[in-house]
Amino acid sequence: MDEKIDFHTHQLSPSSWNRFEECPRKYWLSKQKLPKKASMPASIGTVIHNSVEDICNINLEVVNTDKKGWFDEVCTDIFQKQWSKEKKTFLDTPRHSKWKDELRDKSFQGLLGAVKILLSKAGLQISETSEISYNSWKSVQKIIIVNEGTLFSECGRITGRLDLLVSEIKEGKTIGWIVADLKTGKPPELKLDNKVSRQLRLYRDLVAINNPNHPPLSVEGWYSNNQKVYIETGPSVINQAFEAWQKMSPSALPFQATPSEKSCSFCEWKAWCPSWWIAVNDGILTPGKMFRDEVAKLVRFDYESAVALFERLPPDGDEGKLQNSDYRFGAFLKDRPLEKLLEISIDKPDAELFLGSIRFDGKTAHLGDWSEIIQWNPLNNSKI
Repeated sequence: MDEKIDFHTHQLSPSSWNRFEECPRKYWLSKQKLPKKASMPASIGTVIHNSVEDICNINLEVVNTDKKGWFDEVCTDIFQKQWSKEKKTFLDTPRHSKWKDELRDKSFQGLLGAVKILLSKAGLQISETSEISYNSWKSVQKIIIVNEGTLFSECGRITGRLDLLVSEIKEGKTIGWIVADLKTGKPPELKLDNKVSRQLRLYRDLVAINNPNHPPLSVEGWYSNNQKVYIETGPSVINQAFEAWQKMSPSALPFQATPSEKSCSFCEWKAWCPSWWIAVNDGILTPGKMFRDEVAKLVRFDYESAVALFERLPPDGDEGKLQNSDYRFGAFLKDRPLEKLLEISIDKPDAELFLGSIRFDGKTAHLGDWSEIIQWNPLNNSKI
């Protein structure tokens, strides 16, 4: 790992590693500077993570900690600022669904769940955040070694974003370090998902590399929704990471696509990848029952009544070309898809379209804020 090379060409992170394993083409497309898609779960995760970081960094000397409920007021203020900031980022993203303000309270409870895990790690038995005092939060701050820090291997090829590195306390003494990753999604039923497990172990390996004289390391996934801590004790994955890094070297030609229900269902790069559409046409992938994606062209469109008629365009070969068909379906549109279709019908009325997350009611389609319409544009060469 001490070899002097130009490692800036590409880096492996847990998320890019997972994406590459799911489908090399998906990973390749994610590196082509295509417009990314904002999602509500990811945005909520960002809000909670950024709020935890700010709360951990509170300057207690400028806060009136004698005031009853001071901590809840600080948390609320920090959370609201992060919520508003992320909402703006979300809505400024070209590809996004509806921002759900109704999830605000549930997201705030997720933040408080993360705070309660921190309290327990500091050895504090506090059930309500309104009971947090100056001294108790100072105790939490004292155990925090790293708060939202970027990790690198010695050569820089492997990287990761560590949520927290905290001291493990027993009877008031530090007995080790805890590599902690905060999770805001659905907690596992029994044990950590294999990819989450590998992510945590990679963080542990990077911490160990960068701190050769480290005390005993433990690895934990902190799930804010149920305030449960999942401990991971598996072996090192650093050698596997370097092997994967070699396979992920940049290429002007697309990586192989490996269509599957798992890799294609929530892939945000379908409009640039013909392989999933070919797989659907060949019966390798199911089209979906209530919600599905289509590649089509516009036949008729009435903006006033918000009704359109589309013709499905089956694949023609494996390079992304399409052919006409006799299969047509009507659709009711509203919100962003309606405005987007109006824009396309004026600028490029003959454009081939990717229609994402269509809800079908019998033979009739419905497109709303949960859907998207973008141009079909198979990518066969690198734009890097």
